[in-house]
Amino acid sequence: MILSHTLGFPRIGAQRELKFALERHWRGELDAAALEAVGRELRQRHWALQRDAGLDFVTVGDFAYYDHVANHIQLLGCEPARFGFDGSEGELTRYFTLARGVAADIAGSAAGCGCAAAGPAHDGRPALEMTKWFDTNYHYLVPEFLPDTAFSLASSRLFDEVAEARALGHAVKAVVLGPLSFLWLGKEKATFDRLALLERLLPVYGQLLSRLKAAGAEWVQIDEPILGLDLPAAWRAAFEPAYIALAAARARLMLATYFSPLADNLNLACRLPVAALHVDAVRAPDELAALADWLPAHKELSVGIVDGRNIWRTDLDRALARLLPLAERRGGRLWLAPSCSLLHVPVSLAAEAGPRAPLDDELRGWLAFATEKLAEIDILKRVFNDGEDTVAEDLAASRRALAARRASPRVADPAVAARLAALPADADRRRSAFPLRQARQRERLGLPAFPTTTIGSFPQTAEIRAARAAFKRGELDSASYRERMAQEIAHAVRRQESLGLDVLVHGEAERNDMVEYFGEQLAGFAFTASGWVQSYGSRCVKPPLIYGDVSRPQPMTVEWTTYAQGLTARPMKGMLTGPITLLQWSFVRDDQPRADTALQIALAIRDEVADLERAGIAIIQIDEPAIREGLPLRHGDWRAYLAWATRAFRIAASPVADETQIHTHMCYAEFNDILPEIAALDADVITIETSRSDMELLAGFGDFRYPNEIGPGVYDIHSPQVPATAEMERLLEKAAAVIPAQNLWVNPDCGLKTRAWPETEAALRNMVEAAKRLRVRYGG
Repeated sequence: MILSHTLGFPRIGAQRELKFALERHWRGELDAAALEAVGRELRQRHWALQRDAGLDFVTVGDFAYYDHVANHIQLLGCEPARFGFDGSEGELTRYFTLARGVAADIAGSAAGCGCAAAGPAHDGRPALEMTKWFDTNYHYLVPEFLPDTAFSLASSRLFDEVAEARALGHAVKAVVLGPLSFLWLGKEKATFDRLALLERLLPVYGQLLSRLKAAGAEWVQIDEPILGLDLPAAWRAAFEPAYIALAAARARLMLATYFSPLADNLNLACRLPVAALHVDAVRAPDELAALADWLPAHKELSVGIVDGRNIWRTDLDRALARLLPLAERRGGRLWLAPSCSLLHVPVSLAAEAGPRAPLDDELRGWLAFATEKLAEIDILKRVFNDGEDTVAEDLAASRRALAARRASPRVADPAVAARLAALPADADRRRSAFPLRQARQRERLGLPAFPTTTIGSFPQTAEIRAARAAFKRGELDSASYRERMAQEIAHAVRRQESLGLDVLVHGEAERNDMVEYFGEQLAGFAFTASGWVQSYGSRCVKPPLIYGDVSRPQPMTVEWTTYAQGLTARPMKGMLTGPITLLQWSFVRDDQPRADTALQIALAIRDEVADLERAGIAIIQIDEPAIREGLPLRHGDWRAYLAWATRAFRIAASPVADETQIHTHMCYAEFNDILPEIAALDADVITIETSRSDMELLAGFGDFRYPNEIGPGVYDIHSPQVPATAEMERLLEKAAAVIPAQNLWVNPDCGLKTRAWPETEAALRNMVEAAKRLRVRYGG
């Protein structure tokens, strides 16, 4: 019998129940017991969905209140000592402190976090760093390691959840992050090789596996996604002895890899002493034949045949054609699954039906969210176990949907194709080199040294969200809504002027999301009612669907930006989202190369840039936080990606005169390995996230001698804590040691939409004061 399972399921709930519970908890409106009850209800609902979809096992251990890597930090007993936990804090208190930090000189109340017990004043505990989970838009909390980091089984949460699932009658497959990947995804907080910690970590993993087996977990899925990377020799060599050691626990292990081909690690993965191997057959379909040859006959092969990263229906006929040779060779030792955890897709299409749903019947028929993907897995399994006749109508429905999508006139736009064909070869070049542009921009703008600005958004208050929701429901007419937005923009401008910021933004009151807002105005994009996915913690996004050729029917931001500029004599930034971020943070069509879609988006943004300049806007920011995230996991594929990705940005940014200053923004990623390509974007100013790393990320820009201007983020907007002026001043001093002071800007590390006005104003006031002190010190 062929079996089926999933590597993980979305944890936030179909209506974002977890998000709202978390935020109530942090505000002190929901106690820990009530929050735990929400988590328990979601887990049980999701296990029932998996059982009802015909899966042979439910997956336990994929649930997290903030992040699954943070779960492992607690599970493995390696909470960093710098947090100063004394054992009196509850587990959730510590957990949210790791994620959100505690401000300096605040008695132990977590500064409004709602998750810390009272205690003495302290020097502050910044949150753990956050970065992208491989090439996804999910952010994980980065483990911190020291040479003396100790490990122990320090949490019973995973074992309790296994018992919870078994009490409900489920067959359980537990999931844990593998020891090599856990160490790889962390960072050293001192000079040493964190791989040296493996010897100390493996006995704890052995205890973990033994205890899971004793608790009744029939299988343990042990995720080692780093096997899809170009690993150093020492890390590759560590796998075999590590897994020989883990085999002593006698748990049935399924080694899971995803997001990338195994390539040179294929033979290694096949020979490790585990009972099963899961592979991503969506990202690496060409490796299936080699896996059939190399994987020993006594091992189970789990094939990730349904795309866990995108929302299009699976071509079931194509999937069956790939599976048939494997089924013939492996007999019953074949499992079917999504390619990766379904964390990266929305929960269900159920909320997308009805007369008020934004998706029409045609588009909805092309889609499959997490729940529907489980059904696709079950259809494929039943073909092999029960015969194709038992699912004939399901297969026919799939064929009809795929045929309708291919034939739809909504997909191709001849005008877009003609414009691409006529694009000049130099369409991605500014008129002059940066030094000349810099001189002309400084003459036009007249800014002081260490100019202060923000990344773009200001607090999205309850009143703003309520007005937007009422407008979308038809309860607020267009004129009233526009008046409300104008008031909010004017309010943001006044507050920025009173704070003394040098370059202002309009605050983006009218924008729901930096990608969704633009996608709603671009042809070729569609939107869902409840297609939410988790970005980090309680932060959820609703990615657009790019289903066809992209173009810009009319200006998108010019009216509100020029309105805001008319309220002040200070420069007002036009705020745009870049082509790669619009691509990367959307569910992208899979019927043409991503590079082609990126170029279409770039031309649409180029038109908006040109219109903003014609309207008199002197500074235009084109945010590209996702450009590093889109980098292929294998180095051999980097050059091709970076060539088309950086060209797309330059095409979007290049139609302006030398006097117009182009900014870009990037956050939460390791940039040092692509610094030449970041410089090749040729943005006049780049702003980056550096606060959580204590400016460590900036060192690479200094070593590289980054040629243009740069704004290193001086405080972490994802924490509710208000940073002290002295702390931001210290960070700016560190920045000035590696970047010429005359090229430095002063800004937060990201947008402020998730913060409240009191903490925002307090933080920005301190930031402006820090910049003033640096001007005195450096003579600016």
